[in-house]
Amino acid sequence: MTVVYFDSPMSDDERRAKLFGGDLFVYSPTPNSRALVEFAQKMSEEAFAPHFPPDAQHHMGGKEYVDVLAVLKPTFINHARSKELVSAVMADLGADVAETYFDVPRLRSMTSEFLNAGLTLQFETHRDTWFSAPFCQVNWWMPVYDVVETNVMAFHPRYFSGSTINSSRDYDYFEWVQTGRASAAAQVDIETRKQPELEQEIEMMPDIRLITPPGGLIVFSGAQLHTTVPNTSGKTRFSIDFRTVNRRDVESGLGAPNVDSACTGTNLGDFLRATDLQTLPQDVIDAYVKQVAAV
Repeated sequence: MTVVYFDSPMSDDERRAKLFGGDLFVYSPTPNSRALVEFAQKMSEEAFAPHFPPDAQHHMGGKEYVDVLAVLKPTFINHARSKELVSAVMADLGADVAETYFDVPRLRSMTSEFLNAGLTLQFETHRDTWFSAPFCQVNWWMPVYDVVETNVMAFHPRYFSGSTINSSRDYDYFEWVQTGRASAAAQVDIETRKQPELEQEIEMMPDIRLITPPGGLIVFSGAQLHTTVPNTSGKTRFSIDFRTVNRRDVESGLGAPNVDSACTGTNLGDFLRATDLQTLPQDVIDAYVKQVAAV
């Protein structure tokens, strides 16, 4: 059974344990999540001017649209203010920032029946762990503008502890960093990069769709099976997501169960400590990789 907690007061240690068991957490906007969303709105509205970002897809050609994103997204991702606010959001919600490491925040854009490749890719049903994410990874997601049930994520909790047939065995994170990630902006009309996907039909319904106001947070395990709902809303969905790991979890092997992930490599080297942006020590990463390989 999956439990959804709203504005839970439980500690971060308790929350992570629940997440690793398949539960979901939803939080109202915090002062710093509002600030992060406002920062993303300002950047997006300047980039797409004179068009309102959720409507810009109706006024621009595909190549022109992607060219805007090719500048906007890395600017947001690499901006010092984005990282500063992510650390503050975690502190708002009780994370131990001295032990918590985060991957840089991503600004996502999912157009409505317009583009679906590269910088506008709408992910098919997947677990982040198929993409070499650690099993102790926690995902944080928030909308930048208003969302509806036809442009959010759908969770499939019945598969949290149930395996699927998928192609994660063909995915190596280190190869992806060298080739796939760098070519995102070149994917405009058709997605040609090979990524993990289901190789069987699953029961898509019933699912869980969570609607929050801009800056509201959905927190879930990287092992949750979830889908980007095909966007039929008529508006582009803009959202921010980032991922975290707690160093104690990495070192002790805590996390969600691995039911069907067979990828190689790890993205742990991408995570930055919330207090000073230092990466995890290489010996900690190496020990984790050996531990996972031995299971």
